[in-house]
Amino acid sequence: MSTPSWMESEWFELLIDRPAKIVLTIALAFVVRWLVHRVIDRAVKPSSLGKVPGALAASRAVNALTDSPAATAERRETRAKTVGSLLKSVASITIFAIAVTMMLEILGLPIGPLLTGAGVLGVALGFGAQSLVKDFVSGIFMLLEDQYGVGDSIDVGPASGTVESVGLRVTQLRDSSGTVWYVRNGEILRVGNHSQQWSKAVLDVTVTNPADLERAQQILSEQVAAVTADPLYAELVIDKPEVFGLERYDSSGAVLRSVIKTKARQHTKVNRALHSRVLRAFAQENITITSIESPGVSR
Repeated sequence: MSTPSWMESEWFELLIDRPAKIVLTIALAFVVRWLVHRVIDRAVKPSSLGKVPGALAASRAVNALTDSPAATAERRETRAKTVGSLLKSVASITIFAIAVTMMLEILGLPIGPLLTGAGVLGVALGFGAQSLVKDFVSGIFMLLEDQYGVGDSIDVGPASGTVESVGLRVTQLRDSSGTVWYVRNGEILRVGNHSQQWSKAVLDVTVTNPADLERAQQILSEQVAAVTADPLYAELVIDKPEVFGLERYDSSGAVLRSVIKTKARQHTKVNRALHSRVLRAFAQENITITSIESPGVSR
């Protein structure tokens, strides 16, 4: 059966055939985008609960969302949403780029020169936006590796404080004075996280008179035991406390040290309670102390 002559005319191709193919290409792009987004949602949503579907269990990218023992439910959910959003953006850009290329071909435009020009433009933009790309890449790895999350107390060198938000380009911190710091992810060379898994409540007490040293160590041990047995703080302690006794001598006197391992971000509460108990106990025993302080904690 022969094709009608009007379907082979130039006006039919310009007004009906090409527009129809372009509309079909756009519709197909949106359908493919919707399907890909559904697959990403199915892959990422269970990972926010610490579970991965069997068919996706071997995926390194998906496993990276669940392999951190320190990840809380809220942290996993935030990280999963961020990574899912990133994957969706990459998928959308790829799908629509292919669709635009197909539409240009339908219109009869030469694809080769356009792709060459786009490549040159991409290289130029890449050189001009190296810092931006560096920030995004660093942000992706920070999320996948779970280096820190919202609520963590961290030290990133130029600034330290509590994490208020984690983005692909910028991390937002608030320090103890209330100042908000915006730190570009690409500029973060090292991260000290005081909040992952556990913390340590460290207390140093400096005793002036060496004659009081033995009694002071006994009092410190008693107060450490009292705090860890207190129902208000007992559930915050995750290991047997340690009283090292004499830590060092300095110009102020003999320094005694105690260490209590606590749940993440709970060391401050325990330290405050121990601090006040030790002050009262030493005052009752008339033991003079030069200072009582909490040095930097680990984890």
